[in-house]
Amino acid sequence: MANDYNNRGGGKRTYSAPQGGKPNYGGKKSYGDKKPYGKPEGDKKPYGDKKPYGDKKPYEDKKPYGDKKPYGDKKPYGDKKPYETKLPPRKPLPPAQPATTQETGQDEQPFLIIGRNAVREAIKSGRSLNSVLVSKQPDGSLREIVNLAKDARILVRETERAKLDELCMPFGHGGKTANHQGVVAYAAGVSYCEVEDILKAAKAKGEPPFVIVLDGVEDPHNLGSILRSADCAGAHGVVIGKRRSAAVTATVVKVSAGATEHMPVARVVNIPAALEILKRNKLWIAGADTKGLPMDKQDLKGPLALVIGNEGSGLSQLVREKCDFAVSIPMGGHVGSLNAGVAAAILMFEKRRQDLAK
Repeated sequence: MANDYNNRGGGKRTYSAPQGGKPNYGGKKSYGDKKPYGKPEGDKKPYGDKKPYGDKKPYEDKKPYGDKKPYGDKKPYGDKKPYETKLPPRKPLPPAQPATTQETGQDEQPFLIIGRNAVREAIKSGRSLNSVLVSKQPDGSLREIVNLAKDARILVRETERAKLDELCMPFGHGGKTANHQGVVAYAAGVSYCEVEDILKAAKAKGEPPFVIVLDGVEDPHNLGSILRSADCAGAHGVVIGKRRSAAVTATVVKVSAGATEHMPVARVVNIPAALEILKRNKLWIAGADTKGLPMDKQDLKGPLALVIGNEGSGLSQLVREKCDFAVSIPMGGHVGSLNAGVAAAILMFEKRRQDLAK
């Protein structure tokens, strides 16, 4: 087979000359004397002294995505949140809460007269009452109140004691309901008078006017106590302010034990202006103050307006300037002052003592 292969084409292997007249491989190697990639110049490494990427880091100082975030300045979902359209609609905001009693001067709760003495005196005075609620199985004094209400043609309804507790809860304290004693009356509301009406009432009785003026008494329990003491001491009326002062509410009526049905109450915008009216009607203005003259040495007889200040700050500056003199209560203990309701009662009865002694 080898001989046949060598004898093909005349006994010699023939190759056609390449294009250009040059032999195919010649006497030289196919790629010259150099190695296929040549020798490196000098003693330098194939890439010289430079690092493969130069002196800078492969990404230089720039972040992989340049100065911009991968998604640019826009959020992935545009201006809308992914679930914005799937959220349920928001509920409307609740209506604004009404102002407090001290801001408006009105009782937020229905006007109630609470307790046996208060309801009894309201019926006797001819006060306009819408209805009277009594607990079931009333005892002796409750039966008396029921009979008085029926004689006055006032609607009487029996109810469970738990219902009375619920009605009186806003007027209690310490988490307990007010002591209703088994009877509550719905009243048409309190009616205030004018300062001049108090002076007319004193003139009708033929007595020198005796008026109690409250300069910023805020505690309804103090107001109720002062009204009760004023009625017992023979005062002709009480003057209170419309702002920063307690109003006559169900709590006041309860604490006063029904004195609000007999004691005229004038509600004024400006206490100093009310004192000017009293001065023009020849009343002396006495301010209760710890720096005043002791009450047993101060003359309190005759026409008088007794001014009681705030529980914490006492008399205001404008009211103090309107007073003709100051009167104090002699103290013997470590505490320097009394409760406003207690101090008012002591001074009122000192005034009554001096009137009866003359």
